[in-house]
Amino acid sequence: MATEVRHSVCALDCPDSCSLLINVDESGRGSKLRGNPEHPVTLGFLCGKVARYLERNYHEARLMHPLRRVGAKGEGRFERISWDEALDTIAEGLSKAAREYGPESILPYSYAGTMGMLNASGLDRRFFHALGASRLDRTICSEAGVVGLMTSLGNRYGTEPQDFRHSKLIIAWGANVLGTSVHLWPFIVEARRKGAKFYVIDPVQTRTAKTADRWYGIQPGSDLALALGMMHVILGESLWDVAYVEQHTSGFDALAERVREYTPERTEALTGIPAADIAELAREYATTRPASIRLNYGVQRSDRGAQAVHAVAMLPVLTGSMKELGGGIQLSTSQAHQLNRTKLQRPDLQWTSPLGREARLVNMTTLGDALLKLDDPPVKALFVYSSNPAAVAPDSVAVHKGLRREDLFTVVIDHFVTDTADYADIVLPTTTFLEHTDLYTAYGHYYVQFARPALPPPGETKPNVDIFRLLAKRMGLTEPAVYASDEELIDDALDSDHPFLEGITRERLEREHSVRLNIPDPFLPFAEGPIAPKQAFDLAGIADYRPPVESRLGDRELRSRYPLEMISSKNDDAMNSTFAYRPENIKASSTAFLHTEDAAARGILNGDSVRVWNDRASLVLRAEVNGAVRPGVVRIPGVSSPKHMPGRVGVNALTSQRITDQGAGPTFFSCLVQVEKCGD
Repeated sequence: MATEVRHSVCALDCPDSCSLLINVDESGRGSKLRGNPEHPVTLGFLCGKVARYLERNYHEARLMHPLRRVGAKGEGRFERISWDEALDTIAEGLSKAAREYGPESILPYSYAGTMGMLNASGLDRRFFHALGASRLDRTICSEAGVVGLMTSLGNRYGTEPQDFRHSKLIIAWGANVLGTSVHLWPFIVEARRKGAKFYVIDPVQTRTAKTADRWYGIQPGSDLALALGMMHVILGESLWDVAYVEQHTSGFDALAERVREYTPERTEALTGIPAADIAELAREYATTRPASIRLNYGVQRSDRGAQAVHAVAMLPVLTGSMKELGGGIQLSTSQAHQLNRTKLQRPDLQWTSPLGREARLVNMTTLGDALLKLDDPPVKALFVYSSNPAAVAPDSVAVHKGLRREDLFTVVIDHFVTDTADYADIVLPTTTFLEHTDLYTAYGHYYVQFARPALPPPGETKPNVDIFRLLAKRMGLTEPAVYASDEELIDDALDSDHPFLEGITRERLEREHSVRLNIPDPFLPFAEGPIAPKQAFDLAGIADYRPPVESRLGDRELRSRYPLEMISSKNDDAMNSTFAYRPENIKASSTAFLHTEDAAARGILNGDSVRVWNDRASLVLRAEVNGAVRPGVVRIPGVSSPKHMPGRVGVNALTSQRITDQGAGPTFFSCLVQVEKCGD
């Protein structure tokens, strides 16, 4: 049977945004999914998660038809219905909520289940704006880090992944590169072959940390303190770049006063890293040229997360490594993708909606409180797509309680009947990224990409954009913008006057599939200092460190009861709950990793059944006792699907709805627990 090779793009929430090739036979069935060898970042290989994506695409449990709930909320019992029945039911449910409580009683809930611009943040936004629904403040992943990076640098630009090959010292700060951005790894390997050192700063000895020249096992949530301690050494030993600092910064004297008290000894007490190691790291970082930092989002999932990102991002400013090829820092490259998101999403439709003004903003991180406490109006209709909040939102006990409300009309669009779908009144089947048209940016490189469907949609599945067009018609919306074609949406997004997008059109993307932004090569965005409108990097704005409430140095009463700090860092082989059905991921997420000291103090042996608990919830897991975490830290890989966990309770039942210092993001990694061995 003849085989055709087609292009696609991985739409999962990962900085690599890989270019894909897939073999498709005459019947339309796909096989041999692989990375595109011609893409400068994908380099012809895929992560272990996506290499097996066709297994998910053709999984026997894949949702193929609309469903209507017939059991109690949470039971997951449904009957098959037609699209007409489903659309009529949804239209009536949303209309009823709007009539009785106002359109803001409708809450959309979505995030990065797909990163495609059309299906994740295009026509859906137009639809809900036209209804006058509440707006969702999408803070759950990166917003604290975004605020921290914007405060420090003024732009979300970063070192290009290919340029890490030129580094002489690479620090992966809270970045498990092999698990969460593996396409950076070949460039790190190339740099190391040429003599570069590679260090990892992380509370967990990840797979990446095990390969490093040095692992600095930092205490959770103390990254700001470490950055201040490094600055103390850099300033105290006159290791900063005098010319760069004088020309491009302000507030140097205030910073010098701020870091005076952060001696290596005091910083050791705050971070758990030996004072001599802190001083050595600071000296080596400041004197090795070029040196680069790969910062990742775990750093900002703590009470002081935004301030931590701000401080770490100012280290290459102090040392002047921003001006060097192979230097600088990468947290995100997203802002370089200057699409016309306003034209794509049409927030102006709110003013022509029945609401007639900008709708209220509801923080997705505090969904539990929104469903249980929000008033004037209360949330009466919840519309979930590209997310699984019953698994990924913090304080999932409160979230599940809210989802069980009989007066809450809930709709879920997904590939499978997820934890959230178990509570839904209507569940709709959607296509995967291999089955629809979309436009893709990235937050780990500088290429815009485009893909047409590589595979036919199975069963009665429909792309998100088609679903929202059908719903708009059912609800009698007359605004032409909610019926825009895929091509019109793409053209609107690309209608940007930013020079980075000049000449990048839909027609060109159709031909080339992947196009590099119009940026210099090499791209050193901060070589000449800040980018307007920021006139100078503000060193005085770096904050003092205060330990998180839920930490070993935090609230005394809490830590007297719950002395262990829990980290629910990413599972290398999963993508939040996307691949939660795989047996190896169920096993990983059912494991509590303990240090030998903490296990011995509790009589826990490797493989024992243990209870992990705090005031919010209790989990029964299997203990793994090894050197992968510091004393005082327990790691439970996240975020799995609760329905696949022992007792149907996931790790986010333990986490709180407390938000970060800036950006109103979640504090997943500031969480105190206790662990005990379960009875025989």
